[in-house]
Amino acid sequence: MSSRTAARIAVLKGGRSAEREVSLVSGAECAAALRQEGYRVVEIDAGPDLAQALIEAKPDVVFNALHGRWGEDGCVQGLLEWLGIPYTHSGVLASALAMDKRRAKQVFRAAGLPVAEGLLASREEVRASHPMPPPYVVKPVNEGSSVGVYIVPAGANGPAQVSDDMPETLLVEAFVPGRELTTAVMGDRALAVTDIIAAGWYDYHAKYAPGGSRHVVPAELPAEITEACLDYALRAHGALGCRGVSRTDFRWDESRGLAGLYLLETNTQPGMTPTSLAPEQAAHCGMSFGALVRWMVEDASCFR
Repeated sequence: MSSRTAARIAVLKGGRSAEREVSLVSGAECAAALRQEGYRVVEIDAGPDLAQALIEAKPDVVFNALHGRWGEDGCVQGLLEWLGIPYTHSGVLASALAMDKRRAKQVFRAAGLPVAEGLLASREEVRASHPMPPPYVVKPVNEGSSVGVYIVPAGANGPAQVSDDMPETLLVEAFVPGRELTTAVMGDRALAVTDIIAAGWYDYHAKYAPGGSRHVVPAELPAEITEACLDYALRAHGALGCRGVSRTDFRWDESRGLAGLYLLETNTQPGMTPTSLAPEQAAHCGMSFGALVRWMVEDASCFR
C-alpha cells in the first residue's frame, strides 16, 4: 500500500495489558514519526470502545503499537480483520502462536530451531516442588517484556514462590546461561545482532529503566554465531508466519560454541521507540526511524 493511498493512520497504543506503559511510549513515538513523514495521524488508547473508535476514525491503516495480551496475541488483529482495516505487523495466527510460548516452542522445534527444554506446570505445582532440576526459569505462557519471570538458581533452597497474580498455568524451562542476543527481521531480511548487556537478569527494569542495559550493535561475536542468529531469526519469522517487523531473542553460552545458542522467543510487535532494539538495528542498516515506520505502514495489509 503506497503512502498516497494511506493518508490517515490510526496508532493503537496503551491497552490494558501489563505492558500498557511501554505501549503508550511506543505509540507516541510512532505517531510523532508518522506525522513527520506527512501522514494524518489519530492516536487511540485501546479500550472497550475500540471498535467504535476505529469506525469513527475511519483510518486507511492501523499502526498497531500495542504490546502484550489483547494487543499482540491475535485479539485486536481479529477485530481489524473483521472491520477490514489494513494493519501493521503480523496477522491473527502468527500473533497468537508467538504469544503462546509453549506452542511457539513446538513450532520452532518442528522447524529444527534450538530451544530450551520446557514443560507446563500449575502455579501450585511450581510452589510445592521443583518441576525440573535447577537452574530453571518460570514465566507466564502469554506475557512479554519479562513480566512475571522467576529464575530458580542452581542449589536453590526451595522452589519458586510465585505470586498469586501469576496465571494458573506456567511455563517452566531450563535456564540457559550466557549472553543475551537479539535479531530483528524486517520483511524477508534479518537486520543485525545486538548484544544486550545488563548488570543482572534482563528483566522489565533492565529493558525500560534509564541505564538499565546497554546495547552493542552489531554484536562482537564469532562469524558463525552472527550468521546463526540471522538465520534462526529469519526462519522463526517464517515458521510462525510473521509479517512486517519481528524480533527474536537468544541466549548464548560461549563455552559451548554454536551448540550453546538457544532461541528464547519471537516478539511479533517489538518496542518501537527510536532507541528500541529493532529500530536501532534498522538505523545500523541505514534506515531512519521515520523511514522504518513508513515502510511498516506501506507493508500493512489485511486478511492474512
